[in-house]
Amino acid sequence: MTTSFDPRAFLSTCSSSSGVYSMFDSEACLLYVGKAKNLKSRLTSYFRKTGLAPKIVSLMARIAKIEITITANETDALLLEHTLIKKWRPPYNILLRDDKSYPYVFLSDSNFPRLSIHRGAKHGKGKYFGPYPSASAIRETLGLLQKTFFVRQCEERFFKNRTRPCLQYQIKRCKAPCVGLVEPAEYAKDVHHSVMFLEGRSNVLTYELSGAIEQAVSTLDFELAIKLRNQLSLLRRIQDQQSMESGDGDIDVIAAFVNPGGACVNLINVRSGRVLGSKNFFPKTGINEQTAGIMNAFLSQYYMGNPDRTLPSELIVNVVHKDFPILIKAIYELRGQELAINHSVRGIRARWQQLSITNAKQALSAHLANRQHIAVRFDVLAKALNLYVPPMRLECYDVSHFNGEAAVAACAVFGPEGPIKSDYRRYNITGINPGDDYAALQQVLMRRFSKLKDMDNILPDILLVDGGKGQLSIARDVLNDLAVPDLVLLSVAKGIMRKAGFETLYLNNTIHELILKSDSPALHLIQHIRDEAHRFAITGHRALRSKIRKTSTLEKVAGIGPVRRRDLLKYFGGLQGLCCASITEIAKAPGISKKLAELIYVNLHSE
Repeated sequence: MTTSFDPRAFLSTCSSSSGVYSMFDSEACLLYVGKAKNLKSRLTSYFRKTGLAPKIVSLMARIAKIEITITANETDALLLEHTLIKKWRPPYNILLRDDKSYPYVFLSDSNFPRLSIHRGAKHGKGKYFGPYPSASAIRETLGLLQKTFFVRQCEERFFKNRTRPCLQYQIKRCKAPCVGLVEPAEYAKDVHHSVMFLEGRSNVLTYELSGAIEQAVSTLDFELAIKLRNQLSLLRRIQDQQSMESGDGDIDVIAAFVNPGGACVNLINVRSGRVLGSKNFFPKTGINEQTAGIMNAFLSQYYMGNPDRTLPSELIVNVVHKDFPILIKAIYELRGQELAINHSVRGIRARWQQLSITNAKQALSAHLANRQHIAVRFDVLAKALNLYVPPMRLECYDVSHFNGEAAVAACAVFGPEGPIKSDYRRYNITGINPGDDYAALQQVLMRRFSKLKDMDNILPDILLVDGGKGQLSIARDVLNDLAVPDLVLLSVAKGIMRKAGFETLYLNNTIHELILKSDSPALHLIQHIRDEAHRFAITGHRALRSKIRKTSTLEKVAGIGPVRRRDLLKYFGGLQGLCCASITEIAKAPGISKKLAELIYVNLHSE
């Protein structure tokens, strides 16, 4: 079985964050779920040419798509991987054990209960918490509990045969119930608090400890208050670290993100405070759609379109739409359940919200850069322009300046696999009247295509210029003057509405006018490369303008060194005062002759 999955295009946009990756075949069936501290590094290892195990070779031959979910840390990735594997049972996760082999936290039923790791059948009397994805995750949890609530973790034989406290008591990780140094009632409170923590009721536990501190202070039991305060402080630090497995309630966290050419909606499901997984949606939209509108349309279709879909009590979104109150009322009438939609959130909810936003951005970036997706756009563009074969290289030119200052032209290059950034070029424009965009475009095209006479340079299949009929005429004249072979010439004008999605295209000449639909993949491709050229040009312009402004005009004057320049500016109180001075006034400054004053004056006023 062969697939058309392109690992190079996928890995070029893959995040280096920690997270979970899911591999699918051509029929969208889940094949494998894995976790990684560094997603890009881990996924890159799957596509080595040699050294792969037979299982991995077989898996790679079936992959058609890879989806990733970014998490806050590696522990969160481990927990999410465990949840997804248990839910979907992917065939290539062959080392998956059933619930009996997953480790649990076991709390024994005795006068002084013990916390321990348990595997296998649940025959013992007591409570089981879990399952956990690994023994290391349980050891981390037990270590935190041991530091916080001092519940014993020693073996029963060890506990029953002690005559004096062990080292755990000395380092303040146990209250030595084995030798009667703690009352059963006090120990029972510590066990109760540990159970609350293991059950995920951390917020309730925090309030309970806060109340106990106030009560201890009111009875002047300051020693107990200090112990409780230390427990509360450690508990809050643990809550801050556990960003994905905290909080409570059933919540859907939804983030919409829009970029030129597409949109993505990421949905994270949280049930009983635990993140179960995430999913990305790529709705078909027009270029001019706003993020809030996409969010509102998604919520209405997703929660009202399928009455059997589980409806949480709360939605957390990254944008607000004016129709949300209407949507809430409609969902209540349809499903008889109240729903809250929140945008401004704090604490754990804010972290979930930010994770959803990060996932939406990453997913859209990968989606737009996918070679198959861009190749489809190239095919649609060829049909729109009546070309016999799809183009293989697009070049787009744009000019950026500020009131004529620091004019910079840029060239962005796209191929069927996406942006070819190694072929991007910037050109500093000189020797033209400030603000003359036509002259700037003429200069950059002359510099680009005159090289064809001296070397075997690559010609674009389509040459795009940002502008209207004037820019098109300039580009056509340059190509005719240089006797460049016929190129498809396309100018992109903003159109009557002057909004994205309403562009007017001129093909080869000003007579052939073309208007594409706002949801056309061909128009998405044109806007994508146009915006990329604009971004590249304005970045270069800002860098050049910053460099010019950091350079003093006096540096260009011969005979003015750093010391004399500093003294001159100090004498006139700055460059503005110097510019307002006459030749005679400049000559009065210390160390400035009449001739040097004339050079300074001419240089300042020629700018």
